[in-house]
Amino acid sequence: MPSGHTPQAPAGDRPTGPRPLAPIPFDVEAVFPELKGASRAVTLLYPRAGQPGPGDSSVGGPLLWPADEPWPTCAEPDHYKPLDSPVGPEPVAMVPVVQLYARDVPGLAFPAGTDLLQILWCPLVHQDDQYAAGPRLLWRSTEQTAAGAVAGEPPRPHTAEEDYLPRACTVSPTAAVEYPNRDLPEGLADLLGERFEAMEAERGYDYFAVATTQQSKVGGYPGWTQQPDWPDCAGCGTRMEHLLSITATEPGGGRWLPLDDRDPRGGAAVPSWLAEADPAVLDTFGHGMCLGDLGGMYFFVCRVCPGTPYTHRYDC
Repeated sequence: MPSGHTPQAPAGDRPTGPRPLAPIPFDVEAVFPELKGASRAVTLLYPRAGQPGPGDSSVGGPLLWPADEPWPTCAEPDHYKPLDSPVGPEPVAMVPVVQLYARDVPGLAFPAGTDLLQILWCPLVHQDDQYAAGPRLLWRSTEQTAAGAVAGEPPRPHTAEEDYLPRACTVSPTAAVEYPNRDLPEGLADLLGERFEAMEAERGYDYFAVATTQQSKVGGYPGWTQQPDWPDCAGCGTRMEHLLSITATEPGGGRWLPLDDRDPRGGAAVPSWLAEADPAVLDTFGHGMCLGDLGGMYFFVCRVCPGTPYTHRYDC
């Protein structure tokens, strides 16, 4: 790939600012004092199909890539494409999945000397790795990377599981606060269950729908589909921090649907938890990957050990 200047996305297709959200319709900790202190700051990404450039934060978009660094490939012996012939010995080029600049996600803590997060993965199923795509996470310095960045398209994998190929999306990092969903302790979930149901019957909205999120995001709680599976750091044994979730689901309605994505035919009288998306923009929502049965990939880091080690979990 030739070196040169860093190409930029068209000005009209760059990531937008934070999306306007409806406020939560109740004070969680006043109604459920058992959840006091359980809130977490989260940055919702809201990927939308577009044409981001390497100078933009994106999901599935081009990466700012050093000219002197070979493009990563995967040669794991156990990766495969379901219902297809064996991949063979030729390494498979990884594909860009996430790129986030510190300027766009102020709530994300970057390791010292870095301000750019990149995630790629092998777009094949890995039998010994939760039957998921095999990811790689990189922290970079924008200044150092941009000084000798590659111009041009990265290599494409010669074979891939289509469900692990994201379409290029701009992102609109939006700060919010959420509460635990599947991370509610078992005893507390049982204790609050009837009260959650009573609130829905009385007020018309569900705790989980308006206070928790299951979408692509940074921080907050993982968007688990199955029971939580938090990893401990292999180096120090401490529970790792949730870095980000890339999920197959994006809100097509409800409280977490941005106000400017709502169907205008619903009017202001429709409560935020019943809002539906404007059909004219609905097909732009999300990265287009299936990730099993509406599952996700969840990334975790250790902030204690040198090098900020990371790992991931996958469920579907």
